[in-house]
Amino acid sequence: QVQLVESGGGLVQAGSSLRLSCAASGRTFSPYTIGWFRQAPGKEREFVVAIRWSGGSQYYADSVKGRFTISRDNAKNTVYLQMNSLKPEDTAVYYCAATTSLWYEVTTHYAYWGQGTQVTVSS
Repeated sequence: QVQLVESGGGLVQAGSSLRLSCAASGRTFSPYTIGWFRQAPGKEREFVVAIRWSGGSQYYADSVKGRFTISRDNAKNTVYLQMNSLKPEDTAVYYCAATTSLWYEVTTHYAYWGQGTQVTVSS
């Protein structure tokens, strides 16, 4: 059982930065991959980035490579998403999720989800 809570969203101008947090609670996080997904109005939920809790391997969607960085703080049981050079097309509700599956890009393989945090980027 894993509980996830996102925070850090907001309204920013294009070119600025935000850092999202995903605070996790549970017995252990070692088996999990933590992923970030986003969903804009009228669009399907899409994969953004994921990190293996054990080892820290990272996987980025092409749309965010070079702009977004995922990291984790083991002591705080928190995963961060640093978002730089934000664009209006980054506007979406951002969700963090946890899976034990190797299929880290697939939404349906994530068993645990946070409530989401809104990111709005104005042009």
